[in-house]
Amino acid sequence: MRRVLLVLMITALTASGCVTGTIPLPTNTAIPPAQTQSPTATFEPSPTFVPTLTATPVPHPMSIIALRNQEYPGSEVTVVKELDRGLNYRRYYAYYLSEGLKIYALLTLPNGAPPEGGFPAIIFNHGYIPPDIYRTTERYVHYVDELAKAGYVVFRIDYRGHDQSEGEPTGAYGSPGYQIDVLNAVASIKQLPEVNPDKVGMWGHSMGGYLTLRSMVISNDVKAGVIWAGVVASYTDLLYNWRRTGSFTPSPSSRGVGWRTSWIEQFGTPEQNPAFWDSVSATFYLADLSGPLQLHHGTNDEDVPLEFSIRLAELARVERKVADLYIYDGDNHNLVNNFYTAMGRTIEFFDLHLK
Repeated sequence: MRRVLLVLMITALTASGCVTGTIPLPTNTAIPPAQTQSPTATFEPSPTFVPTLTATPVPHPMSIIALRNQEYPGSEVTVVKELDRGLNYRRYYAYYLSEGLKIYALLTLPNGAPPEGGFPAIIFNHGYIPPDIYRTTERYVHYVDELAKAGYVVFRIDYRGHDQSEGEPTGAYGSPGYQIDVLNAVASIKQLPEVNPDKVGMWGHSMGGYLTLRSMVISNDVKAGVIWAGVVASYTDLLYNWRRTGSFTPSPSSRGVGWRTSWIEQFGTPEQNPAFWDSVSATFYLADLSGPLQLHHGTNDEDVPLEFSIRLAELARVERKVADLYIYDGDNHNLVNNFYTAMGRTIEFFDLHLK
């Protein structure tokens, strides 16, 4: 895959304004390399647990290699109905196909004739919302509005099992379904006549950031990515160093035996079987990143650790990839205090790389 030889710059915000710095990071924020990190928490599957290490002659369905080996044809985007118009764009309720499932989405199109080659487009990956309460037209409306006003086709997909989308909402971290939906969304938006197929970017928040990063090491079709408060750590970090303290509420459909328990019982711990845990971690494949990244994270995020974004920026630097990081002092998981600043930087970044 194409390698981009660029120098990483990391920008941190303080309460008094924006302070720009260069790598290396301050020692009080740097995270040790994943290979040498000691777990800060212990995962206990069950008192009677005896690991049975399973040899896998074929890649695990969640592995990056397995996902690369699949095809993502997408489909034509079918408009169901037009919604209320935005300031300078039209809004539609639409769907596309992913593994034969109808996946619904909010689609925006700028007013006027497309430029030569078509409009740039952004696949919009929302964060975790319990699928049984998720509604297409009720979430991330302001985020989509800002991107759409800036002249982008925005395709904010619902994932399987969300609102009217077909299929079961099996979750992002232990099942490939949502990732497959995202990659089929890329293929589908490229078929839209108004879109320039060579100028497709991706935006993701929280869980959507996880899907965005993985998309960019699976496929070359995503030319630039922006991630807000992303779950962008290795699976070893997700296992040992991710404990939500905020307002996260699991959906009834996501409860039960999770990937942590089942994977440890089947494959062993990261210490026992590092090859498996590396195989499912996007951070192990950053040399193949399909384009530049921009990362945003608040220091008071209680749902996703800031260290996840810092670590990703460091690892991308090692691979000589661009991963600009903005840190917002005192802000939360949704960057409510710095929304317009973060969105302005997001649009400038997409303008630079997609227009």
